[in-house]
Amino acid sequence: MIIFLNGEIMDYDNDPLGLAVKDYFLHGINGDINVFSDIAEPDVIPVEYLFRNFDEMPVLEQKALKLADGKVLDVGAAAGSHSLWLQENGIDVTALEISKSASDIIVKRGVKKVINRNFFEFKEGKYDTILVLMNGTGIAGTVEKFPDFLAHCKSLLNKNGKVLLDSSDISYMFDEGEEIPVHYYGEVKYIMEYKNVRSGQFDWLFLDYDSLEYLVKMSGGKCKKVAEGNHYDYLAEIKWD
Repeated sequence: MIIFLNGEIMDYDNDPLGLAVKDYFLHGINGDINVFSDIAEPDVIPVEYLFRNFDEMPVLEQKALKLADGKVLDVGAAAGSHSLWLQENGIDVTALEISKSASDIIVKRGVKKVINRNFFEFKEGKYDTILVLMNGTGIAGTVEKFPDFLAHCKSLLNKNGKVLLDSSDISYMFDEGEEIPVHYYGEVKYIMEYKNVRSGQFDWLFLDYDSLEYLVKMSGGKCKKVAEGNHYDYLAEIKWD
């Protein structure tokens, strides 16, 4: 399946995240997803991290889940851990996930409403809370495309609805005196790999809070910092009148 995402052609038949999630849930294989970027040394995501329960989640994620109310859209649901907790706590939640394999596992885990779709192509229904976690700003890809992300969120919200998202200011990754890229420093290019399956290169955006607040204001919305983490990360709430 070929999908146009963030201005790039992505081949999602090469779906390392989906394969890793399926291996873990169906076969008990706790492998690592290898992550390559243009700003740091290769890293790994243990697949079991995507299956964490509420007590194992970072404080910012716990805070966001507790603030989610009404009809909730969980964007980029991965293995469905956030959706599952919300559902178990009586929240009407829909898990939205671009990976077909991961979506299938979310269903098998018991989430009642699961949609396998690209967020930017999803136009069904209205929601009181849009939840975009695990660096929620990343889905926009670049600063240039972030206004489109905000506009699409707004189009999916009920009156008085809100977006809850997290991100980080990654300026700390550049040593003092090191030349910061000409483009916005939070724009990162990634490739993911699991076993012998490798994704295409994709853009991912880490957005500092001041820039987020400015872009939300330009969209006619209001932004407030709900909480701060221990490592330059934050949780924000976005609303439009």
